[in-house]
Amino acid sequence: MTAKTGTHRTPPTVLVLGATGKTGRRVVARLRDSGTATVRAASRSGEVRFDWTLPVTWDPALAGAEALYLVAPDDPSPVREFVQQAAASGVRRFVVLSGRSIEKEGLDFGQGMAAAGAAVQETGVEWTLLRPNNFFQNFDEDLWLAPLRAGRLGLPIGDMPEPFIDAEDVAEVAAGVLTADGDGHAGRVYDLSGPRALTFAEATRAIADAAGRPIRYEELTPAAYRAELLAGGWPEAAADALGAMFALHRAGHTSEVTDGVRQVLGRAPADLEPWARSVAARGVWA
Repeated sequence: MTAKTGTHRTPPTVLVLGATGKTGRRVVARLRDSGTATVRAASRSGEVRFDWTLPVTWDPALAGAEALYLVAPDDPSPVREFVQQAAASGVRRFVVLSGRSIEKEGLDFGQGMAAAGAAVQETGVEWTLLRPNNFFQNFDEDLWLAPLRAGRLGLPIGDMPEPFIDAEDVAEVAAGVLTADGDGHAGRVYDLSGPRALTFAEATRAIADAAGRPIRYEELTPAAYRAELLAGGWPEAAADALGAMFALHRAGHTSEVTDGVRQVLGRAPADLEPWARSVAARGVWA
């Protein structure tokens, strides 16, 4: 994985896909701050150009990369070809961002992640799958930020709990696996959750308390949720994918707390309530 000259180890070159995304940008920052790798930060608009729909961008992005943080697109069709090309170009360690229970048959979302997990296992080189729960950052960066600011979060989830996880913890796990000596993580699947499971109503209440303002949670039927998404300008494909995600959650497939973070980092994952207080202090939900 790493070359040695005398007693000095040469840091590996790591290609990070989705380098402007929720976990990718955090993986890039951690690797650069630690000095444990030479980082190639790749995205459609990043330092290194990479576009899943333009195979001409693949080889330049892969040049010299020994390890790869793989964030797959929604469309699974280009994934296998890219993974084969990456292995042929010299990538010897794949760390794949996946999701908990996306291997369930008949799911209408996560197909790109599932394809990536299957493809890397065919390469004959080291691979590790990271399967996190929903991120804390879905509440303050994109998915549920606008509804929380508006004072109401409506979802079709019921009382099924979710052990939300901090994307910072996911990034720290990924950075550690990408640069670890030896093959201790090879062939491993790490389910990554937070330290406790909360219902979405409880999470909303924690955020409201931290923000110091009323924010209510409202339970919706799947049909009503889809109608609200479409009325809010979401594309039909995205509305269907979110509906499928919540169907998976309602079935309880992602509700159990796991010890994946502790297995890799030797510590407990971050808790949502202190995180919510730190975010609220910045006025994010004001």
